Amino acid sequence: MHSRTAPPIRFERYVAIGDSSTEGLDDPAGDGTFRGWANRLAERIAVVQGPAPALLYANLGVRGKKTREIRDEQLARALAMRPDLVTIFAGTNDIVSRRVDLPAVAADLAAMMAAIRGTGASLLTFTMPDLAPVMPLARRLAPRLEALNDSIRAAARQSGALLVDFAAHPVASDPRLWSPDRLHANAAGHARIAAALADALGLTEAGDDWRLPLPPSERRSAARRWRDEIVWGKDYLLPWLVRHALGRSSGDRRRAKRPELAPVELEFSEESRP
Repeated sequence: MHSRTAPPIRFERYVAIGDSSTEGLDDPAGDGTFRGWANRLAERIAVVQGPAPALLYANLGVRGKKTREIRDEQLARALAMRPDLVTIFAGTNDIVSRRVDLPAVAADLAAMMAAIRGTGASLLTFTMPDLAPVMPLARRLAPRLEALNDSIRAAARQSGALLVDFAAHPVASDPRLWSPDRLHANAAGHARIAAALADALGLTEAGDDWRLPLPPSERRSAARRWRDEIVWGKDYLLPWLVRHALGRSSGDRRRAKRPELAPVELEFSEESRP
C-alpha cells in the first residue's frame, strides 16, 4: 500500500536523509561508491522533468546512524537547503542494537517528519519488510520491527508524508533482493525501492511493476542452507558483533557522500528508465 500524489508536481531540490539504506549500501556504482535507491530516484525524477532546470540533489545518509543521530546531525542541514522533496528512512540500526528505546525512536521519527512537512516540502518514507525469509535470526526482532513500522506509519499519517508500506508486499522479503549481509538491499532491491517511491510520487513513467513477485527460485538443500548460514555468520554476523561489543559503528568518521545540493548527472539515465 502507499499514498500517492495527484497530479505529480515538479521538484527542484531533493534531499535524502537516513542511514546506510539512504547512503546506498549495497548497490555499487562501479567507482568504489554506492548508488542506491535515493540516487536512482533522483535520476528518475531528473529524466521525467527534463534538463532545465536541473534537479538539485543532496544525500546526507551515513551508514550506522541511529534515529536520534539522524535527527541531530542531518535534519537541520537538510532543512537549511530548502528542499521541496525529502526522503527519510531510519530505525533499522536502533532495532538491531542490544537495547532500544522504541518510544524515543517513534518520537524522533514523528518530530523529523513534522518538521519537514512544516516547511511545505513533500516527504517520502517507507516501512521495513519482514526480514525472517532473508535472515532467520531476525524472527527474534519481529516485535521490534513491527513496532518500528507502526511508528513510521503513525508519523507519516500525522504529518501527511507519503508512505510506501513494503511490509505489506511479500516480494520485498525475497532474499534475491538483498545483499549477502542480509541487512541491505542489493542492486535489484534498490531498483525496486526507487521504482516504488517513483510510483508513490506519481511519476508518469513509474507504474507498479515493483510489486510483482520474482520467478520461482530453485529450492536449496538442507546442507546448502547450513553452509550458507555458516558463511554468513563468519563473514558478516561475527564482525558485526565484535564491532558493536567494542562500541564502534560502521559510520564512525564517515561523511555524507553528497553533502551539498548539486545537479543530478544522468550517467545512469538509461537504467533509470522503466
